[in-house]
Amino acid sequence: MSIKAYRPTTPAQRQKTTQDFDQITTKKPLKSLTLSKKQFAGKNNQGRITVRHRGGGVKRHYRLLTYSLPQDSQFTVREIEYDPNRSARIARVQDQNGTYYYVLADANMRQGSSFATGKDAPVETSNRLPLEQIPVGTFIYAIELTPGRGAQMVRSAGTSAQLMAKENGYATLKMPSGEMRKVLINCEASIGTVGNEQHQNIKIGAAGRRRRKGIRPTVRGVVMNATDHPHGGGDGGRHGTGKAPRTPWGQLTLGYRTRHNKKTNKMIVRSRHEGKRK
Repeated sequence: MSIKAYRPTTPAQRQKTTQDFDQITTKKPLKSLTLSKKQFAGKNNQGRITVRHRGGGVKRHYRLLTYSLPQDSQFTVREIEYDPNRSARIARVQDQNGTYYYVLADANMRQGSSFATGKDAPVETSNRLPLEQIPVGTFIYAIELTPGRGAQMVRSAGTSAQLMAKENGYATLKMPSGEMRKVLINCEASIGTVGNEQHQNIKIGAAGRRRRKGIRPTVRGVVMNATDHPHGGGDGGRHGTGKAPRTPWGQLTLGYRTRHNKKTNKMIVRSRHEGKRK
């Protein structure tokens, strides 16, 4: 994949970039694997905003991805498709029985290529097998946290984790964030790197383009009213009262720990923040 620039006919066009779609082989998704997707604008069933800066955007259909493929099966890639709901590309694959599935497309998947699943699958790119069967040092993606539950980690475009060690029933992984964590050794993962690697280098370039993605504007707390943010209010003079920065809900931000999940603390060998600490 490569990054394409627009012809600079306006100031926005001058800096805007997009991705090419050369790898995509079809424009229409498989109807049986799609659902209509309703826009809730970040509100819950009481009408309260629970996720800020959401709303509007173009209509989309949701693609039903399979994160836990049948064991001991062979799959052939029939199409590579664009998915508006995620940064990665998706692959329409067919098993030996003729059943279709949507899976994450890795960097090596092409129309007509094939891959296998199961503990007896060869150690090759795109194949999906338990971590205990994968050699140390291999780059993997679509990793399970609980055996049989399906992939939950490393699913974004261009990401991969590295298998660093295997001991005492656990595999140690180096995550894309830099975190080192343990996962049960019988969890499954796919070999390779998620495709569409250049996604992070795309420049949105225009406000309207972001609105079409369903993202509303974000402004600083100090320009809000006092009722809307702890930083808000004032007479229009110098902003700020010398208090510590806070979130819109009053929680301290700088240096304040937000992780409170004691159940999984034992699984984290090295925090992603370790390199930042002096």
